[in-house]
Amino acid sequence: MKEIFIRFLIGGLTVSFFAVLGDVFKPKSFAGLFGAAPSVALATLALTVAKNGPQYATIEARSMILSAVAFLVYASCLSWTLMRRPHGALAASFSLFIVWAVVAFGLWYATLA
Repeated sequence: MKEIFIRFLIGGLTVSFFAVLGDVFKPKSFAGLFGAAPSVALATLALTVAKNGPQYATIEARSMILSAVAFLVYASCLSWTLMRRPHGALAASFSLFIVWAVVAFGLWYATLA
């Protein structure tokens, strides 16, 4: 129960910090860059270091970076598809999920070799 409370506290504080940081910058479209994902990732890494040590947190951080690269490729492909094809957003996002999976697992496999 104590660990859940600590996660809640750290997560809430970091989300609030990044929300304030996003509110400071102009234009307001940058606010999304400082949304929940970076703050939750930092809170998770801080808790991982405290619980499992820096060696394990390094592996977790690498996994987060590789997943972010895979998501960037997925989001780019999805954006391109939605601008050029008359498909619905839901159909396009589900059909392009395979792009994310191929890139994510390809990067994962490449780092193991």
